[in-house]
Amino acid sequence: MKISQNKILKNTAVFTLFALIVVALVATSFKAFTYSAHAENIGSSAQGMVTMEVKTKTVFYQKNPHKKLPMASTTKILTALAVIENTLDLNKKVKVPKEAVGVEGSSIYLQNGEELSILDLLYGLMLQSGNDCATALAIVTSGTVEKFSALMNETARKMGAENSNFTNPHGLHDDNHFTTAYDLALISAYALENEIFAEISKSKKHTAPWEGRDYPRVINNKNKLLHRYDWADGVKTGFTKKAGRCFVGSGTKDGMQVVSVVINCGPMFEETANLISRSFNEYKMEQIFYPAQEFGFTKVENSKNETTRIGVVCQKLFPLRDGQKSELTHKITLDENLKAPMNAGDKVGVIEVLLYGKVIATETLVTLDDVQSKNIWDRLKDIID
Repeated sequence: MKISQNKILKNTAVFTLFALIVVALVATSFKAFTYSAHAENIGSSAQGMVTMEVKTKTVFYQKNPHKKLPMASTTKILTALAVIENTLDLNKKVKVPKEAVGVEGSSIYLQNGEELSILDLLYGLMLQSGNDCATALAIVTSGTVEKFSALMNETARKMGAENSNFTNPHGLHDDNHFTTAYDLALISAYALENEIFAEISKSKKHTAPWEGRDYPRVINNKNKLLHRYDWADGVKTGFTKKAGRCFVGSGTKDGMQVVSVVINCGPMFEETANLISRSFNEYKMEQIFYPAQEFGFTKVENSKNETTRIGVVCQKLFPLRDGQKSELTHKITLDENLKAPMNAGDKVGVIEVLLYGKVIATETLVTLDDVQSKNIWDRLKDIID
């Protein structure tokens, strides 16, 4: 990794030399290359498409990422997450409300008053795309579909999905119910970081009680990628006449998880598989910060040693193409008026990681050692010196 700053010193000559080095690095870093955090616009049969790395939310490929579109049952990704985040006991059994019986579209054929656990309803929601499950979960969680829709919108905004609006938990068409490929990718990436959601999403089959029958419900996942690819681990299909065929797929390989959204896409499974496979071929997760990694020194007023080591305390990974790691540079911005005493781990500034002049990651800079104040003898020595 190219480091554009090794030490932060007061000496004017050192800073002048450092400035010249930085200028040289930045000048050589602007290349005709698609920066990984700036999505590559590619052809797609989908009306809207985004392929994103889950941890960093880095977009690899896109088409019409911010176009507002109906998204059918991919809505249920947010439904499931909102339920999981707002339910203390997912194993709690609840009675199916009458409003959930006979809902149009996909169903697991719930009966009025039937008792099922919330977890079973979530499996019915995500695997078999039960609109009856969506309605039941909404009412059980918030009291009414309208109140639950407000909860969905609140949850989406917290994730940064600013161009979406949800009016129901199932995705049946409503002119005011829409999202964008980018928003849906964000929502899906956050959902996949929830262990319960991730476990449900990758399940190929689930069995649940079926009241009044001597055999269980068998709930099968409609996601064909789970049966075709070892790397596949989610997430949700969707279809209405207005929305077309919609799909959010995900996969994990070599420590990198990718989620891909296609909205109104005929060959939704084939295109999603190609996009995720392409991501695995073109990107790898690279370590851009190491625990206790040192980034030089900074002056601290009133300290015994005048300067202290600074660095980062955490590990951070980022998806990069081959050869990009050697092109990384750093930019350090220090806080003003740093004074002793300080403890190891105290914030002293921020460090940005740049690729071809563009910031891809920001991390807090801290002291790596305790910084002691000068005592009376140190001050006396200063006076004598």
